[in-house]
Amino acid sequence: MTKKLFLQAIGKFLLGVILVGLLIFLPAGTFAFFNGWLLMGLLFIPMFLAGFLMMVLAPGLLQSRLQAKEKQREQSLVVKLSGLMFLAGFIIAGLDFRFHWYALPRPLVLGAALLFLLAYLLYGEVLRENTWLSRTIEVQEGQTVVDTGLYAIVRHPMYSATLLLFLSMPLVLGSVYSFLIFLAYPFIIAKRIRGEEAFLEKELEGYRAYKQKVKYRLIPFIW
Repeated sequence: MTKKLFLQAIGKFLLGVILVGLLIFLPAGTFAFFNGWLLMGLLFIPMFLAGFLMMVLAPGLLQSRLQAKEKQREQSLVVKLSGLMFLAGFIIAGLDFRFHWYALPRPLVLGAALLFLLAYLLYGEVLRENTWLSRTIEVQEGQTVVDTGLYAIVRHPMYSATLLLFLSMPLVLGSVYSFLIFLAYPFIIAKRIRGEEAFLEKELEGYRAYKQKVKYRLIPFIW
């Protein structure tokens, strides 16, 4: 662990807290938005704990997770579309609360919160299994194909976890209108996966054989 890595991680974490808070509570017009605080807690408390553990046990993995600038033009577009989805989804959720458009029932919200935590656990397991994971599409020096654990079920378990995470977010916020916006995510991530697999087939030895071994990309028996 280095001082530079620590400051970079803390800086990005605090920036994320501020930005998400502004996007949720500013449109809501109040801090008395229980669903907003619930999502903030579910999102950032585990993130802080996971970041701390990576900083101590796997600083190289943390460094790769902090790198978010895509080099490929097509994948950069995917990242921008995802950002636009979050921007619109969070703002709509806040406005939904502010103007009382339609509030999802509390049991559904709590169920979505449990689903969110389950998805976080799956995400953590993926990070444990694959220390090569990066937020950008690249092949690192010495990287090999991971084909055990969740990777023996689907080829992109990290994206499977984020699918559950992101689709549960608007439900935690109690907004069906926000959920409709977040339904764009499966299409966005499908585009990213196709581009990523084309890249890995060319650059990562053994990936073509891995594709033959594990048939499903994101959801078992579906796709």
